[in-house]
Amino acid sequence: MKPQSAFEREPARRVFASELRETRYQFKDGEDEKSPTYVILPSGIRSNRIFIVGTLTEKQRQGDQNIFYRGRVVDPTGTFFIMAGSYQPEAMQQLARIEPPAFVAVVGKPNLYTTQDGNCLVSVRVESIAVVDRETRDLWVLDTARETLDRLDAFGTTDDSRKAQEEYGTQPDVYKKIVYDALSQVQL
Repeated sequence: MKPQSAFEREPARRVFASELRETRYQFKDGEDEKSPTYVILPSGIRSNRIFIVGTLTEKQRQGDQNIFYRGRVVDPTGTFFIMAGSYQPEAMQQLARIEPPAFVAVVGKPNLYTTQDGNCLVSVRVESIAVVDRETRDLWVLDTARETLDRLDAFGTTDDSRKAQEEYGTQPDVYKKIVYDALSQVQL
């Protein structure tokens, strides 16, 4: 048994933009304010951190007193919206230094926001971001494809995947097609 004070980070899940964009279910694991917040991905796994790699196509500095940056990162399946601000000063400085277009690797927390008209917007609060090369992006696509297919193979056999089925009505074949379409864009 580990001591209570031991802090263990959650694994950062690899997820394609098209799947993250469909994410709508978020919950807290515990009652206190420090309890982690998770999303259930449509492919059937909980996550409070994600790892994405793609092309930073644009970034904007916003705010005067509370400066933060917003950006778009594109993978072979769609667009991730990222943000970094004063709550993560290192991530904000890293993002500030990168000039688009550039391949980037991002670790961050998925954030769900529901608009007044009921639309759900998904963004990634950046914990770290770094410039990478095309080969790293292609390897990420391969790894993300494998992990997504593994989740889909186990779909319906875990509590998280049953919850995903209940929340999203996930059709595993739809996500398998997304995976194969993403793989077709990789140059090996």
